Amino acid sequence: MADVWLMRHGAYQGHCPGYHAPLDAELTPEGQEQVRRSLPLPDGITGIVTSPVLRARQTANLIAQLTNLPIIETSGLLAEWRAPSLVLGRTPDTYPPAYRVWRERRLAAPSLHCEDGESLSDLHTRARHCAVFLHRTAQQHGPLLAVSHKLLLGMLIRLPDGPLAFTSAASEIWQFAERRLFTTPTNATDKPPTCTS
Repeated sequence: MADVWLMRHGAYQGHCPGYHAPLDAELTPEGQEQVRRSLPLPDGITGIVTSPVLRARQTANLIAQLTNLPIIETSGLLAEWRAPSLVLGRTPDTYPPAYRVWRERRLAAPSLHCEDGESLSDLHTRARHCAVFLHRTAQQHGPLLAVSHKLLLGMLIRLPDGPLAFTSAASEIWQFAERRLFTTPTNATDKPPTCTS
């Protein structure tokens, strides 16, 4: 069994509670320092996989530079929950009415989309596919560091809870540059993995 370590990217420009960051939000100097302080990595990690979103790629690139580990793959499966474009760069006090209505209805109707955003059901499906991807990649390359985002990571560690795990994932305390061990099963790729701090 090859382990996968899940890591949240470092702090990024504009971060505040409820803020939906644009895809091009960069790591701050503080975020870069958080990544540096996250080292050394656990023994045995052979490579890095990362979300394509800039703040995650910058985190992965910095770790690769500091450790000489290769970035094995950049995968959209590790991307953050795709918030609708109408809320990118906005905070809760400026959310438009369409998004507020969706937020009120999303738990009762997890397949409901808000414009071009990802539904809770779609996010859960992607997290399931991501778990399989991580398992297979670790089997092929050895233990991995997977750099991603709070909501996707929260869904990964709560796969058995289904789409409604979104609420728990959103309230999860997952510090910037924090790592957690995500142990993949040895006998099947469709069983949900477990996570330990």
